[in-house]
Amino acid sequence: MYPWLRIRTVAMVLLVAVIAYIAGKFRYDEAGTPFQLFEIHPDHWQLVHIDVETTGLIPGYHEMIDIGIVLTDVKGNIGDSLFLRIQPDHPGRLSEGARQVNAFDVDRWKELGALQAGAAVDSIIEFHRRRTGEKRLMLVAHNSYFDAAFLDHFFRDADRSWRTLYHYYVLDISSMMWSLGFRNLTGDSLRALYKIPDEPQIPELHTGITGAMKNARTYQAIYQYRKEHFR
Repeated sequence: MYPWLRIRTVAMVLLVAVIAYIAGKFRYDEAGTPFQLFEIHPDHWQLVHIDVETTGLIPGYHEMIDIGIVLTDVKGNIGDSLFLRIQPDHPGRLSEGARQVNAFDVDRWKELGALQAGAAVDSIIEFHRRRTGEKRLMLVAHNSYFDAAFLDHFFRDADRSWRTLYHYYVLDISSMMWSLGFRNLTGDSLRALYKIPDEPQIPELHTGITGAMKNARTYQAIYQYRKEHFR
């Protein structure tokens, strides 16, 4: 083999190795923004704790009727929050179980200033743009599949994507507690340990923002427990 050909071959191998390294270190979200997978630097991220109330348990059939959003840093320190009531397109699909949990009523929602779905999506996007700056956002929820599935349908019905706001990983509070040895997935035992109050269970007072605040408090307890027991 000619020396110049050998040098070119080595150069090509090195180039492929560099490309493979970069491709492995970075991924791109749906907005085309690169993010690193190796490490989450605390100063570069915010956690977005959400909780939604719905007309039932089936995403895509039942609908969101409110949402609570609480912004924290990675230690759980609360920065800001948003609460919106949403008027569903198909209120007749309300299940009795959901009504007993959140007391949804079409006329009451109108009196309380519920937004139409499109306006609610716009408000959520504007809130994030105004309050989160350039930081990467990680969605956090208790039983995250449920909330993320409803959020996905909610945004897609408005021809939007919630993925343009959040990292494609979603953190699940129940899984965090399970990994620490807590088998009560409601979080009651962990919150009792630190005397952290639950949210109201009266249907008229039980909303997405009371749930999101509870989620943030539970995350704070998880962070504290991990700090005390896994040094």
